Amino acid sequence: MNKFICDISQTHPHSIAQAKANMPKEEEVFLLASIFKVLSDPTRVKLLWAMKDQEMCVCDLAAVLNMTKSAISHQLKTMKECHVVKSRRDGKNIFYSLDDQHVTDIISLAKMHVGHTNS
Repeated sequence: MNKFICDISQTHPHSIAQAKANMPKEEEVFLLASIFKVLSDPTRVKLLWAMKDQEMCVCDLAAVLNMTKSAISHQLKTMKECHVVKSRRDGKNIFYSLDDQHVTDIISLAKMHVGHTNS
């Protein structure tokens, strides 16, 4: 017997209707999935955590993660395309930071959840 499947086959029309009514539009689902795809990579999570409280340049991020600037830049490009990070040019330097408070909240909540499930 599979513990993840109901013992009987019965649907609950009210629950189905409510779930369908609350379902995001397809475009929103795609964008949500892309955010979670960004968060599914441990390197990107480390980058986000490093930028949680401050903006940082590629050189600094490379030093924090002990990676090449090229590898960091590749990850930042992916995160920028998903609107998870933003950049600011200051002369010859480009500084990266989390796109907005929502991104900070997402990674902070995820860390709290991990702490909650591991205790």
